[in-house]
Amino acid sequence: MPHNLKQHYSAVVVGGGQAGLSASHYLKKHGIDHVVFEKKTVAHKWKDERWDAFCLVTPNWQCQLPDHPYDGDDPHGFMVKDEILGYVDRFIKKVDAPVLEHTMVNSVERRPSGGFTVETSAGTVTTDSVVLCTSLYARPAIPRAAERLADDIVQMHTVDYRNPGQLPDGAVVVVGSGQSGAQIAEDLHLAGRKVHMVTGNAPRCARFYRGRDVVDWLSDVGQYEITVEHDGMTKKKRDTNHYLTGRDGGRDLDLRKFALEGMKLYGRMEGVSAGKMLFAPNLKANLDNADRVYNGINALIDKHIAANDIDAPPASVYVPLWEPASDPAELDLQTEGVTSVIWATGFTPDWSYVGLPIFDGTGYPVQRRGVTGIDGVYVLGLPWLWTWGSGRFLAVGKDAEHVVGHLTDYLGSISERPFKQAATGR
Repeated sequence: MPHNLKQHYSAVVVGGGQAGLSASHYLKKHGIDHVVFEKKTVAHKWKDERWDAFCLVTPNWQCQLPDHPYDGDDPHGFMVKDEILGYVDRFIKKVDAPVLEHTMVNSVERRPSGGFTVETSAGTVTTDSVVLCTSLYARPAIPRAAERLADDIVQMHTVDYRNPGQLPDGAVVVVGSGQSGAQIAEDLHLAGRKVHMVTGNAPRCARFYRGRDVVDWLSDVGQYEITVEHDGMTKKKRDTNHYLTGRDGGRDLDLRKFALEGMKLYGRMEGVSAGKMLFAPNLKANLDNADRVYNGINALIDKHIAANDIDAPPASVYVPLWEPASDPAELDLQTEGVTSVIWATGFTPDWSYVGLPIFDGTGYPVQRRGVTGIDGVYVLGLPWLWTWGSGRFLAVGKDAEHVVGHLTDYLGSISERPFKQAATGR
């Protein structure tokens, strides 16, 4: 066992991203000895899995990591990649977490005598508590249909995309219209590439409405304080995020506008056969549903403005700029000159190392604001763990503070047990 790894810790944190670092921050404040295991490097997703033109989609003021609020001079702007990395690096240095990088956690198991055994590539330790911070974004999700594409077509997931110049000349198919897919499609479109956009069920949101950023309005409305305990909100933990961008000061992303400018749009991909991508007949439904959410959010803001007698520019309703003449059934890749496919198809979690009964029938951890049903086991960093911002800079710190507070109380309770047993003679 390495000399810098102790045999036992009061707490073990699995994952060195923003959630794991936030947990470490509060564990240090409570004086709890702990270690953070990170299989790659600290905050590697921010550093290694973002494209060159990446920027925040929420205003800078929402960067609220623990004791590390946004420290620049443009709170209503949107940090670009280098600025985000600077913000994260300053947080890393501030926390100074006891991290072991390049250390894979292979298993977390309960010990018969109490506590847990954590087996890692650096050795095995025991601990009184575990905080699981590996999120839902462990592995890029690429459909098996990708195997049926021709060998000469370059394929990559969004984690590997950097800029249009890394792709061969020719048309590009972007599969998935969530935040990453929509922004990468725009990146390619602005570079003059021919883009074929395969849509999904992602909603969209206005960037600015009635004189302000929509995020500012939603904050005033209280949308970021809604918890999963509110009626109908539990399902949100698996919802796709709204697509929009902070690029060049922020703007809407309107796939219909892109279509008018030459981008080709399709419904959900259903497969690949004989050199063709096949699609469900739901392009119109996907576009209409995204616009319905867009207008619904604006209507919520209208209601808030009216109820509070706020002086603001007049209300408006988005009217579609373009309608598909039909739902395309297929795309002949060779005929259309497609040389690249970017899979903006999300991620799958990896809980295989967790040998604890904390999951529901879909493999999602059962928890209440990060506290599971097993004493001493916690999760952090999941989307909608508690609120809209739980998996992001906005509220991951608040959840970490709650979890570590509970963890601290739990450690206090188990430290008192022998004394209580002695006093009662049990």
